[in-house]
Amino acid sequence: MSYEDYGGSQTSNDVLVVTTNELPGFRVDAVVGEVFGLTVRSRNAGAQIGAGLKSLVGGELRGLTKTLVQSRNEAMERLIEHARARGANAVLAFRFDVSEASGVGTEVCAYGTAAVVSRI
Repeated sequence: MSYEDYGGSQTSNDVLVVTTNELPGFRVDAVVGEVFGLTVRSRNAGAQIGAGLKSLVGGELRGLTKTLVQSRNEAMERLIEHARARGANAVLAFRFDVSEASGVGTEVCAYGTAAVVSRI
C-alpha cells in the first residue's frame, strides 16, 4: 500500500490550506469568507459485502478507507477551487465534516475561511 492510496495531501501550490487560525510568517490582508467543497459518494455493493465479512473477524476495512481518502481529497480540491474563484490565496481554520447521506452514501465536506495573505 502506498501513501498516495491512503494519505491525503494538499495538491495546490497557489492556495495555502492550514488548520490553524493564524499563519506564522504571514499577514492576513483580507478575509474573503467561508468556502467549502462537498462530495457525496454512494457505497459500492462489493465493498459493503467485503466490509461486512471483515467486520466479523476485525481489522481495517481497506476498501472503505481508500474510498474515504478519495472523497476527502476531492472535497479539498473543490474547497481550493472555491477559494481561488473568490480571489483567496489561503484557507485558514480548515476542517472536514463527514456524515451519512440519507443512508445511501457518505457526505464529506471540507470547509474553512478563505483569506488573502502575504509574507511578513
